[in-house]
Amino acid sequence: MNEQKIAVVTGGIGGIGQGVSRCLLNHQRKVIATYLPFEEDKAHAVQADFAKDELHLYILPVDITEPKSCQQLYDVIEKEWGCVSILVNNAGITRDSSFKKMSQENWDAVIKTNLSSLYHMTHPAFEKMCRQKFGRVVNISSINGQKGAFGQTNYSAAKAGVHGFSMALAQEGAKHGVTVNTISPGYIQTEMVMAMPPHIREAAEAQIPVGRVGLPEDIGRAVAFLTADDNDYITGINLPVNGGIYMSF
Repeated sequence: MNEQKIAVVTGGIGGIGQGVSRCLLNHQRKVIATYLPFEEDKAHAVQADFAKDELHLYILPVDITEPKSCQQLYDVIEKEWGCVSILVNNAGITRDSSFKKMSQENWDAVIKTNLSSLYHMTHPAFEKMCRQKFGRVVNISSINGQKGAFGQTNYSAAKAGVHGFSMALAQEGAKHGVTVNTISPGYIQTEMVMAMPPHIREAAEAQIPVGRVGLPEDIGRAVAFLTADDNDYITGINLPVNGGIYMSF
């Protein structure tokens, strides 16, 4: 039997993160979901929910904005289980406001968390993936990185940068068996989306051709597809998972 491959999902205890983690576990991966140190109680609660479905989710803390914290995470994983073969850069934040009112602090926080973190989390793993001739990196972007959104110059800039990062790194990893791809979710049923005023959420939902907001598992299935062992010929792409609300080449 082939050795179970190790997957790391940043923000793995959030809405999309849980959907991704479940799908990877169902595809026989060993999954480590990361959480911020102050979220320990929530992380254990999520782990317990997974256990009810006989899914063993590992959880570890990390601050993805701090390179030292990311390296420490890999040190723990490699000592306990071995090298990471699958990395899903999913964690992110929003700090919305019109550009006229946007503070330097909120610009920096979003760029640091949503874009710079890709370097912090991917750099320690990428060379080892290349050496072992297998690696799958999936970076979670957003529909608003494709089309922009009012009040999200920071978020849209960061999420557009996510795909630029993916396309460039994909070219470096290709000859080593390492693929790097982007997924751009649309409206997904998470706490953030469900907290929108009902009339705004319903208006947005009415524009989705498939007639519903997405589920975290919709993103999870896309991640499972892109990270499959035999899916080694798709790299550098952006895969929109948005129910058809935004279509482009």
